[in-house]
Amino acid sequence: MKVYRPEWQCTFNVNEGAEETASLKERIAWTIRAFANKLDGGGRTIQIDCNVTPRVSQEDVDVCLGKGFEVTHSLLTQLAHQAACEDVMRDAKAELFKESSSY
Repeated sequence: MKVYRPEWQCTFNVNEGAEETASLKERIAWTIRAFANKLDGGGRTIQIDCNVTPRVSQEDVDVCLGKGFEVTHSLLTQLAHQAACEDVMRDAKAELFKESSSY
């Protein structure tokens, strides 16, 4: 009896700038992107390299990336909510947050 084994591979890399081994052309491109981020007012440029074997459609990759950013947004919203609550507590109950110098 023949045994079938599915084989797959997925690599996912996110870069926010030129890597150490980048060519001069890549370094210039990232410098221009950084300049554009400053002109736009603090945006963030990332490069996503995603290689999946066997191939999946670009639409499926885009859907997965979109869902990932939705999760990221949800997590950041939760962190912002927690930070806002802590700020209110620090203001309302400052005595709870005073550092004790006697250990």
